[in-house]
Amino acid sequence: MSFTCYKTLSQVLQTFHISYQEQNFIQIKPFEISDYLRAELQFNLIELVVDSSEYALCENLIYPILREIWKAYKTDFMLWSHHPIGESDELSGVPDYLITKRSPLGKIVFEQPYFIVIEAKKDNFSEGWGQCAAELVAIQQINNHPEQTLFGVVTNADRWEFAKLQPELFTKNLNGYHIENLDELFAAINYLFLESQRQIQ
Repeated sequence: MSFTCYKTLSQVLQTFHISYQEQNFIQIKPFEISDYLRAELQFNLIELVVDSSEYALCENLIYPILREIWKAYKTDFMLWSHHPIGESDELSGVPDYLITKRSPLGKIVFEQPYFIVIEAKKDNFSEGWGQCAAELVAIQQINNHPEQTLFGVVTNADRWEFAKLQPELFTKNLNGYHIENLDELFAAINYLFLESQRQIQ
């Protein structure tokens, strides 16, 4: 069953018997954004039709933001774009972006994922969270380390929402973050990298 078949978060929670709570767990961890990236993102917002398609949003806004932060953690992590995952017929598909542990065997070897980023297609965050939660459950099965905390992000490039999955508990962050406040958004995403890095160490 494809991840996209899960249309709501509630559907995933019921299917896999996961409890739900809302809590502001994101901690702001400042990240220095280069002047070049600030200028590029501003240029893309002003000059490009970034909302013309799902691909345009991903390529012009979502991916550059993730890539900028990932570069600071590239010795520990890999950034994968549209890489298929799935351990069973019940859970399979292609997440938009995955942050995984960097394999000692080389960059082409897919290692344990720690968090995923999903585009909210047509600004539908409800379906986005259904898909994201299903992908987090799949990652939990792939990693086979139930004690891990895995993170999920759903975004339409403007608004970014965060959640985490622990063994049998899904926690959605109450606050969302916006691209208009770039420093706060980067600091929130940076927290996910730091927490994932802490689990590796």
